[in-house]
Amino acid sequence: MSSKFSKAFWVANSVELLERLAFYAVFIVLTLYLSNVWGFSDVEAGLISGVFSAGLYLLPTFVGAFADKIGFRTSIITAFTLLTFGYLGLGVLPTLLEGAGLVVYGDSATETVFTGLESSHMRWSIVPIMVLIMIGGAFIKSVISGTVARETTSENRARGYSIFYMMVNIGAFTGKTVVDPLRKSLGDQGLVYLNFFSAGMTLLALVAVIMFYKSAKTEGKGKSFRELGHGLLKVCTNARLIILILIVSGFWMIQSQMYATMPKYVIRMIGEGASPGWYANVNPLVVFVCVNFVTSFMKKRSALTSMTVGMLIIPLSALVMSFGNMVGSDYILGLHPVAFMMIVGIAMQAIAECFISPRFLEYFSLQAPKGEEGLYLGFSHLHSFFSYLFAFGLSGFLLEKYCPDPRNFSSAAEYAIATEHAHYIWFVFVGIGFVSALALLIYGKVTKESAGK
Repeated sequence: MSSKFSKAFWVANSVELLERLAFYAVFIVLTLYLSNVWGFSDVEAGLISGVFSAGLYLLPTFVGAFADKIGFRTSIITAFTLLTFGYLGLGVLPTLLEGAGLVVYGDSATETVFTGLESSHMRWSIVPIMVLIMIGGAFIKSVISGTVARETTSENRARGYSIFYMMVNIGAFTGKTVVDPLRKSLGDQGLVYLNFFSAGMTLLALVAVIMFYKSAKTEGKGKSFRELGHGLLKVCTNARLIILILIVSGFWMIQSQMYATMPKYVIRMIGEGASPGWYANVNPLVVFVCVNFVTSFMKKRSALTSMTVGMLIIPLSALVMSFGNMVGSDYILGLHPVAFMMIVGIAMQAIAECFISPRFLEYFSLQAPKGEEGLYLGFSHLHSFFSYLFAFGLSGFLLEKYCPDPRNFSSAAEYAIATEHAHYIWFVFVGIGFVSALALLIYGKVTKESAGK
């Protein structure tokens, strides 16, 4: 297999693994970090996370075009430099605020006492740090997937993106494994220390790129800003691609709840003994095991056909997640019913992802002219801009309404009444998934008919 792909392909995929490892270690508990360490409410944490995630997926279109101009190697070095400083800042800043007396950690491993931070303007000092991570991550999203496009041919491109997606999920799985041990042993301080771990991973990736990444594929390097603008205008006015992005956003709205809703939901419904990091790890594990098989199984089918299969699975995953609060309190295979149904639902999402994501990237790579791979692959990530922008904000409101913070209630009985309909959260995403699946079926039929005219 290695003889079919270049050294640049393998180096890019290896550092992608490290970047995903760093990102998911932080991202899986981002809303918890914002609420438990910085004192933001559910809605505020959801909105901040949503804007951060949306920006992370909006910027690749623009930085991808710029990466085509300055070259992929320079772009990757820039990206990992920004990411290293960003994650380091997320770890250092709360420590400095603690030293200034603005954050005081309680004696209990699960309790945080705030002194001043909730009403202090210093809360917003986190914003420029998150902007660094946003810009660095945007470069990675356009350049690594763009490298796969440049370093593969029409014959092995589907296989190349399958390997790329497998590496992404190895990184995601590994990153999430460090979360629960730190959180359970160190409480909210563990959420802070995660950022130092992520900074170390991106620094390692930076060293690897400087030492090993070199590619002869430099199409587009040195283009004028006028040429960049022309390319941006062309791709941003491609109605067919924009419609497909909007439709696939429905999938990502549901999949993103693994980060927006699930951590708080399972901890509040099960207790502090819940392990959201491990539940979330079911996703990359299943993708790692299944993605190459699914790609091979669907290789004779079009990218749109493969995506449609995944879109029909995704609303069912949200429906299964809702069952956890409705099947009673008896444990299933030693697991709390909320945890068991969450794991099954996440596994179903992973299967859907195997059908959708690699073929979606392949589809966009085939639309990209030579020298514009960064632009087009960056543009492909707009689906997550739309989905994360709305999904995280919606999650905050749904959590406050149906699964609020137990610290706001004086008794367990009062809280049980407040969370009686917590599963309604997942019904909302079932509806979003079904509408998206229907829209993709219609899209496939219309585009097929248009191609035949």
